[in-house]
Amino acid sequence: MPIVTLTSDFGLADHYVAMIKGALLTQRKDLTIVDISHNIKNYDIVQGAFILKNAYSSFPEGSIHIVSINTDYSPDGCFLAIRHNNHYFIGPDNGIFSLMFGSLKQDMYELDYEVDEDFPIKYLFAKAVGHIFGGMPFNEIGIPVDAIEERITLLAVTTPNQIRGSVIYVDNYENVIVNISQELFERVAQGRNFTITFKRHQPLKKLSDNYSDAPVGETLGFFNSSGLLEIAINMGKASSLLGLQLDDMIQVDFSEKAS
Repeated sequence: MPIVTLTSDFGLADHYVAMIKGALLTQRKDLTIVDISHNIKNYDIVQGAFILKNAYSSFPEGSIHIVSINTDYSPDGCFLAIRHNNHYFIGPDNGIFSLMFGSLKQDMYELDYEVDEDFPIKYLFAKAVGHIFGGMPFNEIGIPVDAIEERITLLAVTTPNQIRGSVIYVDNYENVIVNISQELFERVAQGRNFTITFKRHQPLKKLSDNYSDAPVGETLGFFNSSGLLEIAINMGKASSLLGLQLDDMIQVDFSEKAS
């Protein structure tokens, strides 16, 4: 059964999501439509990119992922259809796909966009889904493009003895996710002792495997299912209690070799 996911900043109080679903089902009645999230902060493509990037690979290959965040509905608005990692992505060319995947060089097409309809993106999304699931050649879905709008993501800065990262996401439980990957951490650490410092709180000197490794109310750090450093409080709200917000610095210092 063909699968379409939806990610947007529309929220759930209005009729926009229902209009898109109705147009999709009118195009194909056999679709399975899955909501990834419609609670993305308005216009926040960074948050949307993080959520969709970490969610899409859990779906079967061949799924279509529709994204509508910070969408330009003017005649100058550009929409893309992209094939990447055996998945399809449809959404605005506003930088969100570069935040998800970096630079892409192939399998990208600009879609024909008519603005003389009511809520025209519902027709655009439905037409693209019909094209892909109708078995038509993907390279006929639109006009080929060789570059997309690029947004630069903040990367952790490294020296031989230090990593300086930043908070890139705070989840619903107020766990804090940092742009320091496990691969980067281990590459710089080389088995050495370390301290993880943030604000003026007591540094962390060890990593845990999960939330329950620390007593209730205590701070811990571990690498989460996305492979990124996460700072949390067991049964608590790390962002509020530790005063950590988006873009705050997290520093890891390495010392002598562990004995």
